[in-house]
Amino acid sequence: MSMKSGLQRLSEARKRLLEGGGKERIESQHKRGKLTARERIDLLLDGGSFVELDAFMRHRASDLGMAERDLPEDGVITGYGTINGRLVFLFSQDFTVMGGSLGEVHAQKICAVMDQARKVGVPLIGLNDSGGARIQEGVNALKGYGDIFYRNTLSSGVIPQITAILGPCAGGAVYSPAIGDFILMSKNASMMFITGPQVIKAVTGEDVSPVDLGGADTHSKKSGLAHLVGEDDEKTLSLIRELLGYLPSNNLDDPPSAASSDDAARKTPALLSIVPDDPDAPYRIKDVIQEVVDDGIFFEIHAHFARNIVVGFARIAGKTIGIVANNPAFLAGVLDINSSDKAARFIRFCDAFNIPILTFVDTPGYLPGVQQEHGGIIRHGAKLLFAYSEATVPLITVIIRKAYGGAYIGMASKHLGADVVLAFPSAEIAVMGPEGAANIIFKRDIDEAEDPETARHEKISEYRFRFANPFKAASSGYVDDIIDPADLRSRLAVTLRVFESKRELRPKKKHGNIPL
Repeated sequence: MSMKSGLQRLSEARKRLLEGGGKERIESQHKRGKLTARERIDLLLDGGSFVELDAFMRHRASDLGMAERDLPEDGVITGYGTINGRLVFLFSQDFTVMGGSLGEVHAQKICAVMDQARKVGVPLIGLNDSGGARIQEGVNALKGYGDIFYRNTLSSGVIPQITAILGPCAGGAVYSPAIGDFILMSKNASMMFITGPQVIKAVTGEDVSPVDLGGADTHSKKSGLAHLVGEDDEKTLSLIRELLGYLPSNNLDDPPSAASSDDAARKTPALLSIVPDDPDAPYRIKDVIQEVVDDGIFFEIHAHFARNIVVGFARIAGKTIGIVANNPAFLAGVLDINSSDKAARFIRFCDAFNIPILTFVDTPGYLPGVQQEHGGIIRHGAKLLFAYSEATVPLITVIIRKAYGGAYIGMASKHLGADVVLAFPSAEIAVMGPEGAANIIFKRDIDEAEDPETARHEKISEYRFRFANPFKAASSGYVDDIIDPADLRSRLAVTLRVFESKRELRPKKKHGNIPL
C-alpha cells in the first residue's frame, strides 16, 4: 500500500470513528438532553489537547450475531489531555454504540488508560454512559469489569479517580465508580443501581421508578454515593474541572496553590456576630468557613447528604485545605452513622493526597436512639476515630462552641493526633452538657433547695464557669490557645505555614483494619 492510499484509508477510518453509532443515535442522545462521548471530552479538556489512544481496536466476539457488528471504538473513547494545563487520562463511554455496553475489548481500552494514568501519576477520569455488560460476550464482559475493579483498587490513594455518571450505570458497572474517590451525577439523565426496577418488582414486589431508585437526588441525599450533582452534562463536566483545581496529580505531589488578593492576615470580626451567644441557637457553619477562607470560596462535597456535618475544599493563603465541620443548623450538629461515614471518607482522601485538614467543632455529641444503636453507630463512629488517628497530614482544630463527651474526642482532638487545637472563649468542653452534668452532680443540692428551679440554674452556671469552658482544657494542654475569633484567619494562615513540613513516623505494617 502506498503512502497516499494509506493516508486515504486512514482519513476514511477516522471519519468513520467520528460518526460513532450514526446520525440517528446521536440525535436520540441529544433528545435525551445528553451530549455524545466526544462532545463531553471536548467540553472537559482544554481545547485541542486531547490525544486519542487505541481508536482502531475492535471486538473479537462472534456469537449471537456479533461477527457482523461494526462497533466504532468498541463503544468507548480513551486517551489523555489537559485540564487547565494539567495532564489527565480519561475514558468516555459512547452510548450511541451498542448502548455503551462493556465487552472484552471495551474493558481492555479502559484498563490501558488506567494503567498509564497510574504509571505517569496523573488523575483518571471516567465518563460513564453505558447499558452495562455486553450480554453477547458473556463471561468475557464480566472479566472486563473485574480487571477494572482491580486497577481501581491499585490506584486508590495513588492517583485521584473521578467518575461522572452521565447516563445509566447498572449492575457490576456501579462498583468501579464506588471504589474511586469522587462520583458526580448529572441530574437530568444519570442513574445508578445494582438491580433495576423490573428485577426488584419481580423479586420483592416493590414498585419504583428508575429515577427514584437510582437517580441523582437519591444518591446525593439518601445513599451518599454521589459527591456532586450537576444540572446537566455541561455543568457536571465543569464541576470536574473545578474539583481538580484542589487536588494534586498523585500522592507524592503537593496540592496546587492559587494566588489570591485576600490578605492572609485579614481580621474576621464578623465571626462574633455569626456565632450566637446562646449555646443552643443554630447558625450556618458555612458562614464561618466562608468568612475565614480565601475570597469566601468553599467547594463543598456531599452537600445534600448527612447535612449535620460539612466537608469540602478551600484555600487559606493560597494553599489547598480540606475542611470538616459540625453543622449546628441541622440536627444541632450531632454525630450519627451517616455523618461519621461522610467525614471519615473525606479525611482519608485528604490524608492520602497530602491535603491539610481544618476541623471546626460544635457538636453536643452522638445522636441517641435505638435506630442508631442497632444501625451500628459504634462501628460507624469508630471509622471517624480511625480516620483522624491514621492521618499524618497537618491537623488543625477549632472548637467554636460545644465539644461534649465522645464527640469531643472524635472531632480531631489532641488525643487523636491534632497538631494544634484552638478554641473560642465561647467553647464548652466537657463530658456532657452543663444542664445534664448539673442535674447529676448537684442533684441533692437542687432537691433540697427552697426554690429548686432557681438552684438548678445556679448550679448549671456554676458548672459552666468551673468546668465547661476552654480554660479548663487549656490548663491540661488539650487546647493550645484560646483566641479572639477576629484573629482566626491570620492564626490559621500562620499555623498552616508552620506545619507545612510536618513528618510523622508510624509503625511499619501492611495496612490497618478500619472498622468497615
